[in-house]
Amino acid sequence: MNTTDLSASVPFREVTDRNGRLYRIGETDLDIMGRPRRTMVLFPWMGMLGISSSEYAFTSAEDTLHDAHLWSSGHIFWLMGVWVFFQAAVAFPAGQLRESGRLPARYAMFLGAFGTVCGYLSLAFAPHVTVAYIGFGMFSGIGAGLVYATCVNMVGKWYPERKGGKTGLVNGGFAYGSVPFVFLFTSYMDLSNYRGVLIFVGVVCASVVAFAGWFFKDPPKGWWPPHVDPLKASADPRVRRALEKNPPAVKQYAPREAARTPVLWMMWFCLLCTAGINIFGIAFQVPFGKDMGFAGGVVATAMSLKAIVNGTGRGVIGWISDRYGRRHTLVIVCLVLGTAQFGVLVSGSMGSMPFFLFCSMVSGFGGGAIFPLFAAMTADYFGENNNATNYGMVYSSKLISGLVGSGMGAVVVNAWDYQGAFVIAGCIGICSAVLALFLKSPGRPSARRVVPNPHPLGEEMA
Repeated sequence: MNTTDLSASVPFREVTDRNGRLYRIGETDLDIMGRPRRTMVLFPWMGMLGISSSEYAFTSAEDTLHDAHLWSSGHIFWLMGVWVFFQAAVAFPAGQLRESGRLPARYAMFLGAFGTVCGYLSLAFAPHVTVAYIGFGMFSGIGAGLVYATCVNMVGKWYPERKGGKTGLVNGGFAYGSVPFVFLFTSYMDLSNYRGVLIFVGVVCASVVAFAGWFFKDPPKGWWPPHVDPLKASADPRVRRALEKNPPAVKQYAPREAARTPVLWMMWFCLLCTAGINIFGIAFQVPFGKDMGFAGGVVATAMSLKAIVNGTGRGVIGWISDRYGRRHTLVIVCLVLGTAQFGVLVSGSMGSMPFFLFCSMVSGFGGGAIFPLFAAMTADYFGENNNATNYGMVYSSKLISGLVGSGMGAVVVNAWDYQGAFVIAGCIGICSAVLALFLKSPGRPSARRVVPNPHPLGEEMA
């Protein structure tokens, strides 16, 4: 390994580890942006709060939208599917624009705020469902995708040494920020006030996103916190354990290099399966609960608990993955997510409200935990410098999972009823756990393949 000291006028230096990875150290967070880096957890978290209602609370407004616009239930679920499609579709191009410097983080957030308010205005005033598909499905979806990609990757850049818990915390805002809107849409919004409610929600959410985005700032490429030596074991036990369980990528992979590794596409397919299950639960838990005879308040409570646990689980699972390793944690999460689908089906069929609420929470935990795991794992495997683009490739699987989980989910429910749909979802979750066992960091030699030196130092010296 070698060290490169730059000129004295530059308050940083670049060091290279044994794998050839370069780290930029010496600059503090205060030097770069004039405030502590913890603010780059707070503001991305706020940004995620602002876009959460579009996915997690939207189906709670199904009955009112159906009565107000005479849209069929099929349109409601396909609207959500189209929203998820565009939210995922923008991740990769947004990552490329962000990493090239052509789309600063602040402007990405402003565009996201504009898309958010457009979505709610279209739901309020759409003269035809096509307008809703364009306004909510496309514009709001693209806006949410810009915000999501910017927020998730921002926190990983500022915390490269212990990114799991911080990424999970920020990612959690994408779920539990929707809780008040679930109750608002379910218990308060009706034909007499739906336009006012939708306008209010759109303005509030867009304002939160824009306010948070004003404070966004990227660290320099390759930046590493100066209090953590990337070439030595850290004295902080939390940092040391996190780096031992989730070692940094062997190098900074460019998107084309990452795309040539099989593990990226294995991650893509694993996220496709698990995200599809999560979206299926979001889309169909409310109508399933109503069909099983649960009161509207119970269903709203179940959906809110699902969102709360979904968001909280993202933060908790990030912290757990820092301690025990991202891959092992992902295997457990996939098993939990798949098993929970059978639990939701059985509890609904039994008419057991407590069991239904419990299984809903477990499903929400598993469905939420997968996203910060894949976000942090992408940085662990391919580096932070191009993480927005690399994670955009992995996250693009949601293009398909959104349509499958919501739109095709409706087709499966109509063909095979809820029983067949939940059984299929559960089996897919369990199969995803098996696939997760094979995810390993590219370029890093396996410990089993390291051959010991047949001539120890003492023999060579003799």
